[in-house]
Amino acid sequence: MGRLFGTDGIRGIANKDLTCEIAFKLGQVCALEFNKSRHRAEILIGKDTRVSGDMLESAIAAGIASAGGIAKIIGIIPTPGVAYLTRLYGADAGIVISASHNSVEYNGLKVFNSEGYKLADELEDEIEKMILSGERQELPVGPDVGRSEFEEDAKRDYIDFLVSTVDYRLDGMKIVLDAANGAASAIAPAVFSRLGADVVCTGCEPDGNNINLNCGSTHPEDLQKKVISEHADIGLAFDGDADRLIAVDDKGRLVDGDRVMGICSRFMKEHGLLKQDTLVVTVMSNLGLKLFLKENGIRYAETAVGDRYVLEEMRKSGYNLGGEQSGHVIALDRNTTGDGVMTALLLLNVVKKEGKALSELADMIPILPQILVNVRLPKEVEYDLKGDRELWDRVEAIEKEMEGRGRVLIRKSGTEPLIRIMIEGEDQEDIDAKAHELADIISVKTK
Repeated sequence: MGRLFGTDGIRGIANKDLTCEIAFKLGQVCALEFNKSRHRAEILIGKDTRVSGDMLESAIAAGIASAGGIAKIIGIIPTPGVAYLTRLYGADAGIVISASHNSVEYNGLKVFNSEGYKLADELEDEIEKMILSGERQELPVGPDVGRSEFEEDAKRDYIDFLVSTVDYRLDGMKIVLDAANGAASAIAPAVFSRLGADVVCTGCEPDGNNINLNCGSTHPEDLQKKVISEHADIGLAFDGDADRLIAVDDKGRLVDGDRVMGICSRFMKEHGLLKQDTLVVTVMSNLGLKLFLKENGIRYAETAVGDRYVLEEMRKSGYNLGGEQSGHVIALDRNTTGDGVMTALLLLNVVKKEGKALSELADMIPILPQILVNVRLPKEVEYDLKGDRELWDRVEAIEKEMEGRGRVLIRKSGTEPLIRIMIEGEDQEDIDAKAHELADIISVKTK
């Protein structure tokens, strides 16, 4: 078995790569690890709407109880809800069962510490070593065996928290929500309805198998149409575990994470709320956003792709806003991880306070044409991306052709068996052709 923890926890096809045995051992090892500081470790378990969630939840809870811990089961709830509730309830850790934006056959396990942050690499390594070692642990018996408890107020407590972070009402505003048939289905409609909005829901009827299926932040096409047909003010699309937001403006146009961050950072800077006048972005962020930031006196810090790297930079340097083009935005003054519903509330704050339509705000930020092409890697193929001389020679030639008016970024995905190719430039047709040319070079070598 290879390494369990990737850049975003443990992830794989449920019941194949990600088994009940792994989930049981994770629960057991976490309880043993966090029992060091407390007689009985209390560990929250939350999940998205995937059919495999029940199976993995039961396995984790059994593992926690076998090690003398208390499994506090909070049911279907967004990933950021687990991070917040772990802090609110004073738990030792929180475990999320979700594969985020991936399709239903996948699932994943992510662990938060008592402060609501993802575990440090060193602790992940220690836990992974214990899981994979196969060594028998000394386990409690009799009255020292653990148990499960159900936290029936968890959803209400998280909804109350979200609503408490704003000082405005949404009366008279029509909002279309696309919850990706995922965890936001249980939260988002209640939040925006309580604030007075006229809420229209789509992708809010999970059946265990339809999470992210032609809906949500990765498939917003139907939401765009619905915003127009409903004459709505805004559309909000979340992913399966609701840590991302992609918005749709009143004209039915997409407003991605770059534009959301640009809108919010400008407003926060003008009101003295953006720490050190700095936004944290990744190398995937559009050049247009960076030009906008410069024009508005906002500095930016750039990291590798992945919210873990954005968060590390924010914590290290004392910044309070950062995120990714994909819509994963972290407002560190409010939560310890990306929170799609919180991001929507921040965006609506600007819309309400400035009295402008989202389309007007989004148009302030120029976005250069960009293409993202994914090349799927068969499991049995070992591909040396860095050592592909033919590929990098062609990349160098393309960047010379662009003469500084574009760029090429190629990387391995941290969550899926993919090579991601991104090209940014002035002409959409030209960069599309170049991206597919590079994809073909990789595909020939990975078949």
